[in-house]
Amino acid sequence: MTTPSYRVWALPGLPEVGPGDDIAKLIAASGPGLVDGDVLLVTSKIVSKAEGRIVEAGDREAAIDAETVRVVARRGALRIVENRQGLVMAAAGVDASNTPAGTVLLLPEDPDASASRIRGGLRDTLGVEVGVVITDTTGRPWRAGLTDVAVGAAGVRVLDDLRGGADAHGNRLDATVVATADELAAAGDLVKGKASGLPVAVVRGLGHVVANGTGGARTLVRPAADDMFRLGTSEAVREAVTGRRTVRAFTDEPVDPEAVRRAVAAAVTAPAPHHTTPWRFVLLESESSRLRLLDAMRDAWITDLRRDGRSEESIAKRVRRGDVLRNAPYLAVPCMVMDGSHHYGDERRDTAEREMFVVAAGAGVQNFLVALAGERLGSAWVSSTMFCRDVVREALDLPSGWDPMGAVAIGHAAQAPRERPGRDAGAFIEVR
Repeated sequence: MTTPSYRVWALPGLPEVGPGDDIAKLIAASGPGLVDGDVLLVTSKIVSKAEGRIVEAGDREAAIDAETVRVVARRGALRIVENRQGLVMAAAGVDASNTPAGTVLLLPEDPDASASRIRGGLRDTLGVEVGVVITDTTGRPWRAGLTDVAVGAAGVRVLDDLRGGADAHGNRLDATVVATADELAAAGDLVKGKASGLPVAVVRGLGHVVANGTGGARTLVRPAADDMFRLGTSEAVREAVTGRRTVRAFTDEPVDPEAVRRAVAAAVTAPAPHHTTPWRFVLLESESSRLRLLDAMRDAWITDLRRDGRSEESIAKRVRRGDVLRNAPYLAVPCMVMDGSHHYGDERRDTAEREMFVVAAGAGVQNFLVALAGERLGSAWVSSTMFCRDVVREALDLPSGWDPMGAVAIGHAAQAPRERPGRDAGAFIEVR
């Protein structure tokens, strides 16, 4: 049995690359001994230079701004961003090294297309079928140091999906998808180095990873919906707050009760007066408890509307519009308690005391809603329980001192919410 092995070496003799140079011809002249099944690992810098991606930039930050699609995380002057190629990396991949002073290098505009052109050029020049990986250096979450990864690829199986197979012990592989192109990029970096002037490496002995019709390195970019670490800490908090939207239509997918409990844990970190804990959350996890509450509230509301002189048709329309709670798979009723409050015997101060507790209860509800959004759960805060507190207390068998502060419908959003018009923060600010 042959022991699996491969060889990797840096390709010597490449000249300094400039705008308009043909990378494939330069490689062919330096490595005429390339054979079918070889993989070429090409540093993105020389591709950028050949494609004229050198720009005048007295201010590198301005160049980074121009290449940035989304800020992922920021710490001081350092920015981790998503760039135009969909890659998440420091400084959008804008590089001020190995380029004349006053200029910066941008990544190739379409690295997969660049890799395809180099591969085609080598086929035309040398008659060989090789794979091409365009590499760039990046850091990684949770790991110190830098490594090369694939930013472009052609003719290479960038991902090796082993799911459905078995390991040496017969255990089924359910989650193993190997980033082959990134592993190749890192192997090449070991021989190219960062300052050796050797921008191309060759891997031989892994011909099974070379194939036509394979996806490019763009396949390695995790879709946003599957990215559990899409934002940095402060950005994630800001996104949860500003991105939280009221959701009124839900799917039938059940709600994880533990996710709601995690949201409650966030809710009870809100500020409160006198070191009190004025929050209580009643979680209606059974359909019978939800119907008991909602039927009692509906009957009380109809009674109020009839007392107001509303017609039966008008009442029916209003009740239908209020069905957001009834259509939700999960309900929570946040309540305020005044335990630990001060009684002054003075109406003005007693009113202010209660208002402090109401503000603290609202802060808890806001924390709860934001945390639900972080759990990818939609929610709608509905004030109706505040209009029939006695009814709610009786339906849910709550202590007399618990004040229901609305109800929260919770579930998985049936559709993406509509875009919300931006609000100018300055319109809400007065400076003294």
